[in-house]
Amino acid sequence: MFRTGLSKYVFISRALRGESFSRGLSTQAGRLEGKVALITGAASGIGRETATKFINNGAKVVIADIQHQLGQYTAEELGPNASFISCDVTKESDISNAIDYTVSKHSKLDIMYNNAGVACKTAPSIVDLDLAVFDRVMDINVRGVIAGIKHASRVMIPQRTGSILCTSSVTGLMGGLSQHTYSVSKCAIIGIVKSLAAELCKYGIRVNCISPFAIATPLSVHEMCRLFPGIDGQRVIEIVQNSGALEGAICEESDVANAALYLASDEAKYVSGHNLVVDGGFTTFKSFGFPAPDAVKNRV
Repeated sequence: MFRTGLSKYVFISRALRGESFSRGLSTQAGRLEGKVALITGAASGIGRETATKFINNGAKVVIADIQHQLGQYTAEELGPNASFISCDVTKESDISNAIDYTVSKHSKLDIMYNNAGVACKTAPSIVDLDLAVFDRVMDINVRGVIAGIKHASRVMIPQRTGSILCTSSVTGLMGGLSQHTYSVSKCAIIGIVKSLAAELCKYGIRVNCISPFAIATPLSVHEMCRLFPGIDGQRVIEIVQNSGALEGAICEESDVANAALYLASDEAKYVSGHNLVVDGGFTTFKSFGFPAPDAVKNRV
């Protein structure tokens, strides 16, 4: 009886808003139909996978990347709904130009995905930290995100709508998972999302981030090869993929792209200030590592 009444209420509520009842039964295809997205760092890796996913769901995507040749190739490969603009996120003018290019080409900006980032090449000990390298990583991973949100906001505020995404990491949630500089930069992104969501909510703009587990992208494999000199790339990929907690599954670029698709879509219309952790439960627990009961013997 309750279910019947609830269904009737939902039907009437949608009818009053002028919506079709079939909207609630729609498939996942076209979840971003008519949307315009700008993705930084989209020439490869997570950014490219997300651009592909967005386009397959009806969006027009501008790929912004410092890798000019690869970015152009990616845009050409993804078809007519993709375009490329060269962008160095450490230069605010580049980010501003990328926003202006997107609006000029498509007349609006619905989704800004601040995905560009670099790995950390610093000594493991704080005592040996190279602050020049620290500044460079923060320029890209943190300042670049802030600049992206700043210039997306100047377009989205007059629209009074928009979805802003950022890529963080599980290393921003727990200490000891990476070198300090990278971990600090990713922790900062989670704080940025909370701070900016508090302001932009009054304009109908949602701000969220995604914190994935380690993924065997070309960038991460290259960094891991430095830690395991002499080990071939395939073995490094296996090491990354076998380090998770969820048996029978590995974290892939498509998992992050799926999370981004959800957060960017109207399905997440009431989700803001959120850090969507895609880690197979890795950061939710820590076991004591006690031996099995039958392996413990009483001391004589």
